[in-house]
Amino acid sequence: MTDFLPTGIQLTYLVAASLFILGLKKLGSPATARAGNVWAAVGMFLAIVATLLDRQVLNYEMILIAIAIGSVIGAVVAYKVAMTEMPQMVGLLNGLGGAASALVAVGEFWRLLGSGEPISLDSNISMLLDVLIGGVTFTGSFIAFAKLQGIMSGSPITFSLQQPFNASLLIGYVVGSGFLILDPGNLPIFLGIVVISLILGVMFVIPIGGGDMPVVISLLNSFSGLAAAAAGFVVMNNMLIISGALVGASGLILTQIMCKAMNRSLANVLFSAFGTGSGAAAGAAGGATDQTVHSIDAEEGAMMLGYARSVVIIPGYGMAVAQAQHAVRELADQLDRLGVEVKYAIHPVAGRMPGHMNVLLAEANVPYPQLYDMDDINPQFDQTDVALVIGANDVVNPAARHDSASPIYGMPILDVDRAKHTIVIKRGMSTGFAGVENELFYKDKTMMLFGSAKDMVAKLVSEVKQL
Repeated sequence: MTDFLPTGIQLTYLVAASLFILGLKKLGSPATARAGNVWAAVGMFLAIVATLLDRQVLNYEMILIAIAIGSVIGAVVAYKVAMTEMPQMVGLLNGLGGAASALVAVGEFWRLLGSGEPISLDSNISMLLDVLIGGVTFTGSFIAFAKLQGIMSGSPITFSLQQPFNASLLIGYVVGSGFLILDPGNLPIFLGIVVISLILGVMFVIPIGGGDMPVVISLLNSFSGLAAAAAGFVVMNNMLIISGALVGASGLILTQIMCKAMNRSLANVLFSAFGTGSGAAAGAAGGATDQTVHSIDAEEGAMMLGYARSVVIIPGYGMAVAQAQHAVRELADQLDRLGVEVKYAIHPVAGRMPGHMNVLLAEANVPYPQLYDMDDINPQFDQTDVALVIGANDVVNPAARHDSASPIYGMPILDVDRAKHTIVIKRGMSTGFAGVENELFYKDKTMMLFGSAKDMVAKLVSEVKQL
């Protein structure tokens, strides 16, 4: 790494790094997240400009053309992608970041091989780490995208001797890396470990179910940052190392938060092949029960909501799939007109990416002060007249508190069952990702409103308007 000098380039790097840190801090709150994103974007712009001025670029025209093409594609995709498809978008961006970092290592290896320059030990190790992390991030993120997009099954994909096979791949990578350290110019072995890293990414994600995607996406985001930091060591760029380290560290912290929210270890998420993906298959089997449910129509639901003093709305993945966030906001506005106090309870792992529900509700312009995280809202359910559950399942299942035989036992949940009344909007009685029946649905004070989240909320809005 070059010594830090008080030049304009290095000072620009310092300003960019400061903007990254401030941007990350602001991303910690929905109220300041937009500003944090802008600050970080400005920091990245300064870092790119400084790097282009600092490095001996042979062809500025080609670089500017590439930047223009990439910017146009990024702007168009970001503008057109639906908010409900944001998890897939994040997965793709993670994958492209990993690919870019891995290509830096491949390009540097190719350059050194062609120039005849000796490959130093530290450069060799940096390239090997960059290829491994970047390759795993690239293919792993695209598998995550395919699961979220429905291109492949969201259920865990496993086969016999899967873990020994993965271990053999990892051992193969380590052995190949050892050969490259002894013989740095061996192109066939280098290409071989590149292929192994890509296979490892696929094998890393396929045994993970769709419901664990919040953890996987945050972990892959961390990997993309670590790959960028490794690329920084490959090309000896301070800014790339700093920004990559920030992304890597924040992604790991977020991953830990997600695991804590499910009361599961990271190893359990990655290797247990937990869940059924959509829960449909398990729901078919689990639907046979002697318990009865109490169903209502939209008119009865509107009466309960309209004459309540306090309502807590609990959004889940079903709301995201139905794209019902705007209808939910309209319902909240109508209840507010009637003097009802409306709040939103957000579980950390609701949806398919970290902060999924916050993103959807922000798109519908839900006021930030109405959003409450799990720890803040749980003590308030005892004083809540009606809890309205929209497409959430496992995160409101009371079995997590007392049934030691349940796969979700010990997982922190939203204490919806402690509200005076509960309305649950669901298409049917299918189970959630964990594949277990939800005790909440069979409680005496729970009313089921069957149908699409968007349609049912729209009917509730129509009925509430008449009160």
